[in-house]
Amino acid sequence: MSSKKKETHQDQFESVENALSKTEQYIEENQKSLTIIVLAIIIIVGGYLGYKRFVMTPKENEAKSQIWMAEQYFARDSFNLALNGDGNYLGFLDIIEEYSITKSANLAYYYSGVSYLHLGQYENAIEYLKQFESDDKMIAPVAFGAIGDAYMELDNTGDALVFYNKAVNTSNNNFTTPIFLMKVAFVHKQDGNYKKALEAYKRIEKDFPNTSEGRQVSKYMAQVEILIHE
Repeated sequence: MSSKKKETHQDQFESVENALSKTEQYIEENQKSLTIIVLAIIIIVGGYLGYKRFVMTPKENEAKSQIWMAEQYFARDSFNLALNGDGNYLGFLDIIEEYSITKSANLAYYYSGVSYLHLGQYENAIEYLKQFESDDKMIAPVAFGAIGDAYMELDNTGDALVFYNKAVNTSNNNFTTPIFLMKVAFVHKQDGNYKKALEAYKRIEKDFPNTSEGRQVSKYMAQVEILIHE
């Protein structure tokens, strides 16, 4: 091995040694600070695990045991009882207030919004539905669509269209997508934007021909095509 290579290897070895020495020196000089940091991490992680086990899990279980009756009232179209409870079991609004950190409370926002929609309280419906969070491929588009329905009832076609499009774009499936494409088309048609309505109908015809909407869309397409050429 040449002397040049020996010197290079020796330089590299000395660089590693220097780095290790500096690291050891830093640890020695900052041992107290590092110990505090490590302890803080342990406390944070331990605190989170303890919170999850002794607070979150019991709260989740308790919320589930309370919300089931409100869900039963909702299924029976007893929306006032579903929202406010019956004196023995909590309603969705109580669940939101008392179990705000739980998944059940999040679901209660959805149920509350839809309940208000059925009761004709459209602004409340929008308020609660907008606070519901979900990435479920069926529930999420339905929630957006319900907001759109509430805006339509308030004669706000602009915001209705925004949320119908969100419902369409959130999930591509044979159940919700053609339903909300029909609503997108309806809003465009009502606003006199017949070409946009036709685009929505054509997508149903192309992508969802075997759905209920797909089987009847041709008559709606014929109607808007007449309006386009008038």
